Amino acid sequence: MAVRWPHLCWVQGLLCVPLMVETVSGGRGLSTVAHIGPQFPALGVNQTPVEDCRDVCGRNASERCDFIRTNPDCRSGGGYLDYLEGIFCHFPPALLPLAITLYVFWLFYLFLILGVTAEKFFCPNLSAISTTLKLSHNVAGVTFLAFGNGAPDIFSALVAFSDPRTAGLALGALFGAGVLVTTVVAGGIATLHPFTAASRPFLRDIIFYMVAVFLTFTVLFRGRVTLAWALGYLGLYVFYVVTVILCTWIYRWQRRRSLAYSVPGTPEVLSDSEEDRVSSNTNSYDYGDEYRPLLYQETTAEILAHALNPLDLRKWRNKSVYWRALKVFKLPVEFLLLLTVPVVDPDRDDRNWKRPLNCLHLVISPLVLVLTLQSGAYGIYEIGGLLPVWAVVVIAGTALASMTFFATSNSEPPKLHWLFAFLGFLTSALWINAAATEVVNILRSLGVVFRLSNTVLGLTLLAWGNSIGDVFSDFTLARQGYPRMAFSACFGGIIFNILVGVGLGCLLQIYRSHMEVKLEPDGLLAWVLAGALGLSLVFSLLSVPLQCFQLSKVYGFCLLIFYLNFLVVALLTEFGVIHLKSV
Repeated sequence: MAVRWPHLCWVQGLLCVPLMVETVSGGRGLSTVAHIGPQFPALGVNQTPVEDCRDVCGRNASERCDFIRTNPDCRSGGGYLDYLEGIFCHFPPALLPLAITLYVFWLFYLFLILGVTAEKFFCPNLSAISTTLKLSHNVAGVTFLAFGNGAPDIFSALVAFSDPRTAGLALGALFGAGVLVTTVVAGGIATLHPFTAASRPFLRDIIFYMVAVFLTFTVLFRGRVTLAWALGYLGLYVFYVVTVILCTWIYRWQRRRSLAYSVPGTPEVLSDSEEDRVSSNTNSYDYGDEYRPLLYQETTAEILAHALNPLDLRKWRNKSVYWRALKVFKLPVEFLLLLTVPVVDPDRDDRNWKRPLNCLHLVISPLVLVLTLQSGAYGIYEIGGLLPVWAVVVIAGTALASMTFFATSNSEPPKLHWLFAFLGFLTSALWINAAATEVVNILRSLGVVFRLSNTVLGLTLLAWGNSIGDVFSDFTLARQGYPRMAFSACFGGIIFNILVGVGLGCLLQIYRSHMEVKLEPDGLLAWVLAGALGLSLVFSLLSVPLQCFQLSKVYGFCLLIFYLNFLVVALLTEFGVIHLKSV
């Protein structure tokens, strides 16, 4: 079961996020500033006027490739593949539908990569780090675990904010995911399993989220994000973290006080939903371990083979055809991640120590770090014109791996094994960032082909792709009888996403460009999106207390209908059916 971990880390995330966003924006030497006008002075082009890249489809087929290659607006701000050049330069016009079909399949596979990396590698390592640092469940829940749960959304937002042309994609994705989670997910939970919501945590989370939405609405109205506003977003999240911790402390204090007095028949006035917020299911890959004899001692080669095997044949035989088909697609990703990302599991006796594989990680993981940093630009840089950085990393990693191999044993993890959790955290974070960069570039390319705004792509494809895991995990929790946990997760996670996604994304952009971030909403659609999110929150804020926090199927159906109406209005606005009258 994919367990949703609401609320996770920006303290630890700040160690790698600035690194990774700089990776994206600097991938092709693109200097991102507030506007995209004169930002390409070094290009060897005869000062070609910057035109909207979406105009390419209005040109003759013979001119499209040159237009894509010479127009600065068509250049991507990072990543490994140039998708627009692939469509218009390497596929003939007759095969344009085939190119789009391949891109869509690759987009879905990237979403699969994001989900597997976050769930099986990024989140377990963050959980191990929080355990190593001896953080309480509530502190870990609103810091580390929220970051792991919202990693795809956060990295997609950071990538999109790194380029002014795709800032609308970030806002559309954050707002779109917010509408999706607060209507479809929350409504689906109430429909599957009607329940009584925890009153105080619900009111606390929805009020904080409404404040965050109001801040973003104001930012859109002002059309810019200054340093003070970016810091304000992050400060509001810190205040939210402190509030959650204080509420939990007060709840525990009152509970201990009531137990001390032992007053019979006293109803419990506070909910323990904060305790339900954090799931302890942080299992890493342990394929088939429970089926091996206890006294059997594996050889080093067998340990390596088992550690790199992502398939458990016993589970394979007992699973459905759908699970097997999905597993076939996951196998290459899981094998690659097992080979490159170490995972530490404090809940296991051996802490997931695999001596040959972990020694191999000391060589491969740093190599992955330098080859994904700035899309590989740092990795191929030659030191003194003699030796590339990646070769130095391999030599140093091999030496460290050799010392570790001969100084440790297969049966007992070394004392510094916990450091592998930090290595795994950084490596998985850069894998997520690399996949998120490709997702943003593909969506922008599809927007160019279909002449769609970044906002509508963000509120549909990007929001759906990043939230699909949350939908399934929350629905699963509701069906298993934990609707309160799933419902509280709906609001807690998206608070982190919007505050840290907008705040940190704009802060890093301001740091790089030394100027405020300009936001240009895609016409009426951005206001429709912000208004729909605000209305859904107001509806829940008013209707849930009026129902005495008894969430019924009627409430769930109302939210689902609201989302369908929102999608219809958004698409009609995008295609110009709904528009403002010109005065």
